[in-house]
Amino acid sequence: MTTGTRKTHEFCWINLMTPDAERARAFFGALFGWTYGEMPGVPGGQIIQVGERTAGAFMDLAVVHMPKGTPPVIGVMVKVESADAAVAKVNTLGGRAEPAFDVLENGRMAMCTDPNGAVFAVWQTKKQPGMDVDSHTHGAPSWFETITSDAGRAAAFYAALFGWTPEEQQPVPGMTYTLLKLDEVPVAGVMPALPHMGEVPPHWGTSFAVENADETARLGVELGAKLLVPVSELAGVGRFAMLASPQGVVFHIVEWARG
Repeated sequence: MTTGTRKTHEFCWINLMTPDAERARAFFGALFGWTYGEMPGVPGGQIIQVGERTAGAFMDLAVVHMPKGTPPVIGVMVKVESADAAVAKVNTLGGRAEPAFDVLENGRMAMCTDPNGAVFAVWQTKKQPGMDVDSHTHGAPSWFETITSDAGRAAAFYAALFGWTPEEQQPVPGMTYTLLKLDEVPVAGVMPALPHMGEVPPHWGTSFAVENADETARLGVELGAKLLVPVSELAGVGRFAMLASPQGVVFHIVEWARG
């Protein structure tokens, strides 16, 4: 479990971007218990709060200045010492990065794309240190995973960029899953796109911790979500499911194994 303000090279923030913002806020509030705080200077933006802790930002796609056609999505951010240095490194390693820019006085960020096409952002802290919610709290961003076309290339890229150590595992016969570790602590996973997934472009996905996966999945459907992957068990890890909000935001839930 990750606790407190995230350190350098940990995932430190999510940006949930969605249409139909009022209904989306109600959906996630009912599902995860989220509340929302003011985000001064960011039109269409609010802070996502889990209890008294911060988890990320909620963005109204009808208001925020995003490229036309931006789909509903949960963007992920990794904390870095220097956004400009990270941009240079991403480009050197075969990815693509836009120039870094200041977000008011909160920090400095840059949008990046890995060599396979998965989008992520880097965040250099100023006044906003990022999320501080415990990662196993119900409703908290808890796990980050890239579904990708070339797992080996993705793992090598992030290892070189963030100093993450890849560790291959075989959770089920015939499938290799790569853990990415920071100081021996898992921070993310790399999963190759499997044939049954169809034409899924490389991307980063976010899993939210829940107390009971079955109850949360059932509630999500009652609230209008689509259950894309039914609740399943992964030995030694826990129970998980994949849903899409009524507004089209795709996300995972995970009930971590106890003991």
